[in-house]
Amino acid sequence: MDMTSRNVSLPKTLKEYVEGQVAAGAYSTPSEYMRELIREDQKRRARENLEAALLEGLQSGAPAGIGGEYWARKRKALRERHKAARATG
Repeated sequence: MDMTSRNVSLPKTLKEYVEGQVAAGAYSTPSEYMRELIREDQKRRARENLEAALLEGLQSGAPAGIGGEYWARKRKALRERHKAARATG
């Protein structure tokens, strides 16, 4: 993994907290702790985006009727598309 450096200024209390996490063995370095915080923030934002998309879908109107016939048509179309791609490729 290509790494770069970033200096972060922290108040003394936060610096001590991070050092405490490292001293407790939860993380091997302050950088590892910061990377984990950023990863967790990325996951949280992804969950929020998914939740918003799901809510938008729920509020978008009446559900479409999707049953066995729908999936059979989709499978048939996919097989035909795959067959055509193999014939030209």
